[in-house]
Amino acid sequence: MKIAIHEAKGKLSGLINAALEGEQILLTKHGKPVAEIRPVSGVKTPEEKRAALDSILVRAKEKAVKGVPAAEADKFLYDETGMPG
Repeated sequence: MKIAIHEAKGKLSGLINAALEGEQILLTKHGKPVAEIRPVSGVKTPEEKRAALDSILVRAKEKAVKGVPAAEADKFLYDETGMPG
């Protein structure tokens, strides 16, 4: 569907609904297409975002390498004189 911008102003809710149902909405200015109304792709629900974060956390824990605790890092990095070991 092609619709002039000035006409679309009063029909925005209906145009959005039509786009959500799969209709292509082209906004025109002086008869030429200048913009399009379409559903946004890739928008995630809060639940989908949480699941993605949980998945990242699980993978990070699997890849984590146990080493020297941060509180003891200075003992690992420096000798008793305080110089790098």
